[in-house]
Amino acid sequence: MSARGAWARFLPFTDLSGYGRTDFGKDFVAAATLTFLAVPQSIAYAMIAGLPPAMGLYAAAVPTIVGALFRSSRHVVTGPTNALSLLVGTAAAAAATDAAGLSPESTALLLAFLVGATQLAAGVLRLGVLVDYISIPVVMGYITGAGVLIGIGQLHHLTETEGARGSLFEKVIGWAQHLDGANGYAVAVGTITLVGIVLLKRIDKRIPAPMLMLGVCTGATWFLDGSQYGLTRIADLAPIPAGLPPLTLPGGEGPWAWNFDNTVVLLPVAFAVTVLSLVESSAVGRAISARSGQRLDLSVEFVGQGLGNLAAAFFGGYPTSGSLSRSGLNHQIGAAGRLSGVLNGVLMLVVLLVLGPVANHAPLASLAGLLFVVAYDLVDVPRIKRILKARRSDAAAFVVTVLATWVLRLDYAIYVGVVLSLFLFMRRARLLTIHQLAFDDAGRPMELREKDPSLPQRQCSAIRMLQIEGQLFFGAAGELADALDDIIADPDVKVVWIRLRRAFGMDVTVADALQAAATRLQGQGRHLLIVGVRPEAAEVLKRTGTSDALGHEHMFEKTDTWFESSDRGLLEAVELVGEHACGQSCPIAKHLKADDVTPPLL
Repeated sequence: MSARGAWARFLPFTDLSGYGRTDFGKDFVAAATLTFLAVPQSIAYAMIAGLPPAMGLYAAAVPTIVGALFRSSRHVVTGPTNALSLLVGTAAAAAATDAAGLSPESTALLLAFLVGATQLAAGVLRLGVLVDYISIPVVMGYITGAGVLIGIGQLHHLTETEGARGSLFEKVIGWAQHLDGANGYAVAVGTITLVGIVLLKRIDKRIPAPMLMLGVCTGATWFLDGSQYGLTRIADLAPIPAGLPPLTLPGGEGPWAWNFDNTVVLLPVAFAVTVLSLVESSAVGRAISARSGQRLDLSVEFVGQGLGNLAAAFFGGYPTSGSLSRSGLNHQIGAAGRLSGVLNGVLMLVVLLVLGPVANHAPLASLAGLLFVVAYDLVDVPRIKRILKARRSDAAAFVVTVLATWVLRLDYAIYVGVVLSLFLFMRRARLLTIHQLAFDDAGRPMELREKDPSLPQRQCSAIRMLQIEGQLFFGAAGELADALDDIIADPDVKVVWIRLRRAFGMDVTVADALQAAATRLQGQGRHLLIVGVRPEAAEVLKRTGTSDALGHEHMFEKTDTWFESSDRGLLEAVELVGEHACGQSCPIAKHLKADDVTPPLL
């Protein structure tokens, strides 16, 4: 590949192949819908971060446009997120004390710059593979702990009482001590918002419930003059000005100041924010690509996310990531390309120009109700159950990370998760080897190399055979997913057959990768078969529900006889593709019909 071709991958917006006139309409509808969700979310997330609401809107404007243009994924929406906002808020509060008089707003701007520069460098150096070494149990542990913290952190806004700082338990105790001064009107407003959002979501998930309920409560507060009932509005804390995001230069107090000492103080925090942002973004990108079929380039994702954070630093925002809720909605609505993200950012600029003063009347209690819903959505109970049932090490990693978020500063909790992931990796590190299998003229199995000139003649066009050797742990999940992506990309392949007899240590992250591949194939009328499954791996697949998603008839456990389960899997594969696709000349058919086949030990 030429140098120019290698760098072209970092300019994904230049590829307009397959984009037609009708696609613009789809993208505009998706962008308008995203805006209805992004406005209340951005204001609420800024509250989580302890920043002016305007900074949340700024972070969802220009950074969203830049991220849409430069990310690998066409559907991932760049902007503020819940768990990341909580980390930024914790870090900003701590840095405001440690740094030389740095305000939370200036801290957030400088963090966005440092995070963006680090992510950009990681993408250019093609370090995307590093996120594979942060396990799903650790990420889910942080997100679950953050969800509980977000809910606890909004209790004093719901009751309009004094809040407390510190750990989870200190916040609960501090809130409880001031309950005698609770504002009943505020509790009612927050409860109405929460219940309204939940009910509207149950009626139809396409209804912009947060925007609708926030609008209703804002209108009622303005009409009834909520101030006489003691309700605090956004305008009472930090009014949102009407106008475009300001041009800012991060570094210190003042519009063009730079303080090297403050930068040094923030570097450890910036690293923690960088790790969470990249892990969160890559997880969202992989989840969307598993459904859309688009190939994901993590290094390009890093570059796009880094440029988005740099845009946040220079246009009044704070660190961003890939939003799971907005990205999922973007794909679900049917956005055709990355233009939906660009238009979403443009519409957010229009909102800032026109509707900023209107949002100033929103009561904080209503936003607290919205954030309770956000906090609840972060606690993914079915996925937590899968993690706890998979392996003891997965369960331990999850529980330790959750507890770390509750008793430590969140940036420290991130470091605990990273160290824990590296510890688990070092315990089980071993290269994963993936070979394509075929049969020679005598019906004996053989390993194929990618550049083998006889590969087309040795393989069945409809059935692709893989043998996997090594440790099936979270650090190998990305490599496995990439290998499966390469095969699934071939439309002629109807069945993917995987042999796991020499693979060990199945965990929930690899199970997720197999389930995602099976779901993607099933959506296209194709199939994934797994043979030679060891008892411990089969147990993990059953506990996590992967075997149910795969289909029990498509999973063949290891037997004492060599290649017995493999042959049964091949018979199933041939039956699935049909005789027309696997005829007499097919090497697999020849192998199965041979009377004296004695496969060597693979």
